[in-house]
Amino acid sequence: MKRVFSGIQPSGEIHIGNYLGAIRNWIKLGEKLGRDAIFCIVDYHAITVPYDPEALAKRTFEAALVNIAAGLDPEKVTLFVQSHVPEHTELAWVFTTQTPVGDLTRMTQYKDKAARQVSVGAGLLMYPVLQAADILIYKADTVPVGEDQLQHIELTREIARRFNGRFKEIFPEPQAFVDPNAPRIPGIDGKAKMSKSVGNTIGLLEDPKQIWEKIRTIPDDPARIRLSDPGEPERSTVFTFLKYVAPPGMVQALAEEYRQAGVGTLVIKRILFQEIMKILEPIQARAAELRRDPDYVWDVLMEGAKRVRPIAQATMEEVRQAIGLLRPRS
Repeated sequence: MKRVFSGIQPSGEIHIGNYLGAIRNWIKLGEKLGRDAIFCIVDYHAITVPYDPEALAKRTFEAALVNIAAGLDPEKVTLFVQSHVPEHTELAWVFTTQTPVGDLTRMTQYKDKAARQVSVGAGLLMYPVLQAADILIYKADTVPVGEDQLQHIELTREIARRFNGRFKEIFPEPQAFVDPNAPRIPGIDGKAKMSKSVGNTIGLLEDPKQIWEKIRTIPDDPARIRLSDPGEPERSTVFTFLKYVAPPGMVQALAEEYRQAGVGTLVIKRILFQEIMKILEPIQARAAELRRDPDYVWDVLMEGAKRVRPIAQATMEEVRQAIGLLRPRS
């Protein structure tokens, strides 16, 4: 890896699935790559579905604050807001002119999100083109993503390949990096992956009382009707959560007791709550500190945009010349 890029939407609260599945990996990449680990709050992506304009700026700031609180170190990595670097959208338009509609309508995420909307905006269709621009404007060679984003990264590679072949060799074909140790955190409903769009999340900054109430509702082994019934951990969403946040020895011991009806589900849920709070308490404490010093978060975002803008400008100038635009006289 030489340069990585990844983004997170400010479309809702950052949740424990984001932390365990992505942010922890971002922190490791920052330790390895320093400033060439580029992370972005992708606010333009957040407006491709219905949203509250009055809440967007606040959520964008909050997303940055929470990522810093979770351990993303601005002294090592680069963190900024997508809309603060306008070259993202300029390059996205160029890529739009080169991307067949058929490639976009085949995207699984487009189909899923479009099916939940009465009227589908063109921005949702063009979402992966903007994502490609986010990545390629910095000539990133690696993109840490979850498995659900692999189709988009393959399209990014195709967009780069098509542009290079049609105009000039400018862009690398970035590789997706799926952390083999990154967990696929289930939602508290036990039916799907934890997702802001589904509303089945535990927020990193959520009140502990609310977190406990959510944990109480997590589905158990449906075959375990009475406390005296043996349970199967593999059928329990509670154990699925527990194995991602608790020490393996603890999980193994509880699983054996569970199979022998030696421990009740409520006890395991209380242990799960305690283990989750061990992760969240320091994050929440750091977030409280940052809220008392919002200028620090602002400075991080301004410095991040200042650092990456020259890279984006240089790439965009190469693109303008390659596609034949009339350049201003100096």
